[in-house]
Amino acid sequence: MIPSLIGAVVIIANLQLASAIHAQETVRVPRIGYISGRDAASPGPLVAAFRQGLAKLGYVEGKNIVVEYRFSATESEVFQRLIGELLHLKVDVMVVPLQVVTAKRLVKTTPIVMVSNMNPVDSGLVPNLARPGGNITGVTTLSRPLTNKRLELLKEIVPQITRIGILRNTNDLSNSLLRMREIETAAHDVNLKGQVIDVHGSQPDLEGAFGAAAKLQLDALLTLTPMLINHQKRIAELAIEHRLPSAFEGSTWVEAGGLMSYSADEPEVFRRAAGYVDKILKGVKPAELPVEEPTKFEFVINRKTAKALNLKISDAVLRRADRVIR
Repeated sequence: MIPSLIGAVVIIANLQLASAIHAQETVRVPRIGYISGRDAASPGPLVAAFRQGLAKLGYVEGKNIVVEYRFSATESEVFQRLIGELLHLKVDVMVVPLQVVTAKRLVKTTPIVMVSNMNPVDSGLVPNLARPGGNITGVTTLSRPLTNKRLELLKEIVPQITRIGILRNTNDLSNSLLRMREIETAAHDVNLKGQVIDVHGSQPDLEGAFGAAAKLQLDALLTLTPMLINHQKRIAELAIEHRLPSAFEGSTWVEAGGLMSYSADEPEVFRRAAGYVDKILKGVKPAELPVEEPTKFEFVINRKTAKALNLKISDAVLRRADRVIR
């Protein structure tokens, strides 16, 4: 081969190599925003479940996907600031398991995958579940029907209760007002009267709230989540101290010492949220992705807490539990 031809081949090969390297360097890695109410030091099992869902779909964080986690979003002002940060980063999709109504108001075009404990239609998040329209889709945890079942089970465990305290953080007042209507209706259906007990801020006066519950002579406790998620253990401890059987929206509360929960299988819900992220990244518009309802449910009892409250849970109820913490 003559020298000039050899030189031309080398030049072409080098240009092709440089072009391939440049193409690799300019491939954009998808960026996901994830907002959590939990502390960064203890992100909890639901973040882990979301990560498992991504991994199962072939995503490796830091390689073919970047997840921008934002924690401690229980204050309304903090939540709004974190939303602003993610918008500034131009994330491709946001995963929002709390304050979804506020997220809808602030985020106009970026796709949102919600995990909502409210009725998405009644709360105005989507016009209908089959074709949500707009930029929001995701999973609903069927709060109203599950609240009815949760209170039925609580009353089966503690038949004598008549008045139940509803612990609420006013940081999320607009969302909790919708939930309150659901809970009050569910309580009425099982002949219970509900009494709201409000706390405020990221460091709420829980001792004061339980003191108020004692003065009101309440028989049991229900907590609105996720705005109090970072105080699970203390709430469970105070409920035992004040002899209040407690019912919750997720099993992590029972693991922290609450009496019982009946809810959608939360880890499964968050793994399914990862599936929505995958579809959106592959080009499906959120408007075309139906909002899904949960398919797996979990009834969890903490028998150790029952003993601390001197409650005798019947064998029939224990057999129905999906999990008994001893």
